Amino acid sequence: MAVVVKATPLTFVVHALAVACAVMVLVWCIHFRGGLAWEATNKSLIFNIHPVLMLIGFIILGGEAIVSYKSLPFKKEVKKVIHLVLHAVALILGIVGIWAAFKFHNESSILNLYSLHSWLGIGIIVLYGLQWIYGFVTFFYPGGSSSLRADSLPWHVLFGIFVYSLAIANAAIGFLEKLTFLESAGLDKVGAEAYLVNFTAIATVLFGAFVLLTVYAQKDQEPEEDYSSYSAI
Repeated sequence: MAVVVKATPLTFVVHALAVACAVMVLVWCIHFRGGLAWEATNKSLIFNIHPVLMLIGFIILGGEAIVSYKSLPFKKEVKKVIHLVLHAVALILGIVGIWAAFKFHNESSILNLYSLHSWLGIGIIVLYGLQWIYGFVTFFYPGGSSSLRADSLPWHVLFGIFVYSLAIANAAIGFLEKLTFLESAGLDKVGAEAYLVNFTAIATVLFGAFVLLTVYAQKDQEPEEDYSSYSAI
C-alpha cells in the first residue's frame, strides 16, 4: 500500500527550520564574528554579509518560494505571483551576497574565485537567474501557449530542483570552507562557535531536504487534476 505524504506537516517543518537557520547564522555573524558592515576597517564585517544574505536571502527565501504553492491558502494565480516575487527577492539578495564576498576579497587583497565553493556559487546564481527569466516569460508575462506551458512545467520543476539542490550543497561547502579557515587561524575545533557553524550547516541541509519533499507531497484537499500545477518551482 502506497504511503501518501501530506504537504501541510512538511511545510510546518520547513518554516520552523527556516527560523532556526536564520537565528543561528545571525548569532554566528553578529555575536561570534562581530557584526555586519558594508564599510569597515575590519574587513571581516563585510564578509559577514555574505553568509547572512546567502542563507536568509537566497536559500531560505528561495525555499519559501518553492513551498508557497503548498503552504499558502490562496488561489493559484495569487500564489504564482508570490512564488515569482519571492524568487526575485532571493535572486537579488543572492547577488548582493556574492558581491559582498568579492568586496571583502578585493579590500583584503585576497584572490577571487579560487575555490570550488566560489565556482559553484557563480554557476548557481547564473542558473537561478536563467530559471527565473524563463519562468517569468513562459508562465507569467507575456506567457507561452497552453501547450508550451504544459510541456515546460515538468522541466521547469526538474531544473528548479536541480539548481536548488546545488545551492544547498554549496551552502554546506561554504560553511565547511569558512570553518576550516577559522580553525586554521586558531579557532577552537570543539568550541561553541565551531559547533554552531556545524549545526547551522546541518539545519540548512535539513531545510533544503524538507523543501524538496514538499514539492512532491500531496496538497490537502486539492483536486487530483491540480496537483502538478502546484509543484512548479
